[in-house]
Amino acid sequence: MTNEPSNIERIVMQRVHLIRALRFAISGGVFSTLVSLLALWGLGREVWVAHVLQNTPADLLDIPRFYFAAFIHTRLIVQALVVLIAASFVFLAREIFRAISVMSDAQSAESL
Repeated sequence: MTNEPSNIERIVMQRVHLIRALRFAISGGVFSTLVSLLALWGLGREVWVAHVLQNTPADLLDIPRFYFAAFIHTRLIVQALVVLIAASFVFLAREIFRAISVMSDAQSAESL
């Protein structure tokens, strides 16, 4: 018997590697990152962010009220982009915490 893989083994392993690569590329974390980047780009095109940051009040207690008023008084597309950014960041944080918990579970299982 030789150590050379057969054609069937080679084809199966190529497909396994392709599936693993696609599983990462199509994962929720990657999708969420792309959505948040596109939404941030769209927000930057719709709002002059530097002026919003310049107008931010110096008092820390007034900042939430300022941003809420700024959010309420913008166009619908800006509000939708802000909600999309927030949702994608929440989803991305969830995916990161899930990945960390899986890795920590795997490490604790190895130590047993």
